[in-house]
Amino acid sequence: MGNPFVYVELYTSDVDKAKKFYTSLFDWKTKEVPMGPAGNYTMLEVGEGTGGGMLKNMIPGTPSHWMAYVNVDDVEAATKKAQGLGAKLMKGKTEVPGFGWFTMITDPTGAALALWQSKK
Repeated sequence: MGNPFVYVELYTSDVDKAKKFYTSLFDWKTKEVPMGPAGNYTMLEVGEGTGGGMLKNMIPGTPSHWMAYVNVDDVEAATKKAQGLGAKLMKGKTEVPGFGWFTMITDPTGAALALWQSKK
């Protein structure tokens, strides 16, 4: 498979409650990473498989939800291709300093997905 899922992220209304739930349900560990004025980012250490994280949902009125990230070689080209196929752009190219870039789209059915390009 050329474009695997590489990360999942929980956007939640209550990070502490979500941390307690998921670390109790699964054998997941968490690690807090400071993000400056935005607060902390919670890394999820899941052992084997695709890792992830969680953070406070910053879009008012949006319910808590999981966002899957798919690896692409060129995030701008993949985003343009997706838009050409009927996707809508939710969030333009955004850098995660030291790691890579992402965009967020919704497919023609309304399902959200993030496209991820790692720094080489």
